[in-house]
Amino acid sequence: MPAVQLLLLACLAWGGESRTAQLQKADDRSSRCQYTFSVASPHESSCPESGQTMLAIQDLQRDSSTQHADLEATKARLSSLESLLQRLTRDQSAGPQDTEEGMQRELGTLRRERDQLESQTRELEMAYSNLLETSTLEEEKRQLGQENKDLARRLESSRQEVARLRRSQCPQAQDMPQGSREVSKWNLENLDFQELKSELTEVPASQILKKSPSGHPRSKEEDTGCGELVWVGEPVTLRTAEAITGKYGVWMRDPKPTYPYTQETTWRVDTVGPDIRQVFEYDHISQFVQGYPSKVHVLPRPLESTGAVVYGGSLYFQRSGSRTVIKYELNTETVKAKKDIPGAGYHGQFPYPWGGYTDIDLAVDETGLWVIYSTKAAKGAIVLSKLNPENLELEQSWETNIRKSVASAFIICGTLYTVSSYSSADATVNFAYDTGMGSSKALTIPFKKHYKYSSMIDYNLLEKKIFAWDNFNMVTYDIRLSKM
Repeated sequence: MPAVQLLLLACLAWGGESRTAQLQKADDRSSRCQYTFSVASPHESSCPESGQTMLAIQDLQRDSSTQHADLEATKARLSSLESLLQRLTRDQSAGPQDTEEGMQRELGTLRRERDQLESQTRELEMAYSNLLETSTLEEEKRQLGQENKDLARRLESSRQEVARLRRSQCPQAQDMPQGSREVSKWNLENLDFQELKSELTEVPASQILKKSPSGHPRSKEEDTGCGELVWVGEPVTLRTAEAITGKYGVWMRDPKPTYPYTQETTWRVDTVGPDIRQVFEYDHISQFVQGYPSKVHVLPRPLESTGAVVYGGSLYFQRSGSRTVIKYELNTETVKAKKDIPGAGYHGQFPYPWGGYTDIDLAVDETGLWVIYSTKAAKGAIVLSKLNPENLELEQSWETNIRKSVASAFIICGTLYTVSSYSSADATVNFAYDTGMGSSKALTIPFKKHYKYSSMIDYNLLEKKIFAWDNFNMVTYDIRLSKM
């Protein structure tokens, strides 16, 4: 049956090439209907015999094999095309990677060029900095030259003034009181920054001072007014600290007390240690002398060094490690104000020689609240500033010609006084700077020290005394002022 079907298909295929075809219907011998499809062959007049049929089938099989081979070839070509397509796809996907590698190489080159440019820029900046430093040095040299000229003019003026004073006011040797002597002469050729010498004539104290009922010298004028410091008495010890933390410190009384405090209320701070916050309060002098505080304040910020003061019911102190001054109201235990002192050295930049980070020193006198310090611009010379006690704003400043290498300083009636040594038993009040006149002068007022380590010296205007802390000991000095 398959052979017949193939034969019919072959006939159809061949008949497709001819132009005529016939379909016949007839009963076969068994009376079944049989259809016959006839196509005229261009080569044969009748259908091939059985042997020829087999040949036709073989031809058809060969054709089928050929077509199968062609199909396999086509499949192979398709597989080849697919493989080629995959390779192309892989090449395309690898392309960005190659591009990225190229970009990375280019980026590395650019980075190297950038580093070279930065190196060149640093060299140029260094050269520019050197030029600026040279320019700054030239400017400082010019300023020093100008200062030298000013000093020369002042020196000449001093010479003329000395000559005038010698002609008009200085007593002759034969007119000197008995027992007086010439202490020193002006050495005008060796004037240093603050090393001034003066011509003194010793006059018996009885001629200018008289003793008070207590036995201490007293000027003819009353103590209530301002004047120039002329005498400092012997130290009187009130109390000695018990622990090592009291080797140096600060103790204070309010020259302008407010309720609930009185003139007797005393405050004390031991300033040895890294975190100073305790302020001991004593209601009465007897409690202070015996060492029994009535209250201990704990400050919200640590205090630095011995420059604190109490004024108008508030403690004014320097915050540790900063140039900030804080106003702490003692009654309410609250911070009322704080302010940086512009440019002030702190934490060991411009301290007093004894140490203790005494860069910023607060003081109170008849005119109000002061701060004593130095700056880089002042090159270590003492700077005085008047402070507003309410908001700590600087009201006015003076740059002195006294270096902060002095042992300590205090202010009386608007005049700054300095002490020559913190460790010598026979120190002196050696300089005074009058803010009203804007000028300084040398002094030689004896300032005795029994314990040879003064870490705090302050003036109390209410008691007209100097308070000091001398090597564990809290002491006072009587003073005497004479009219300016």
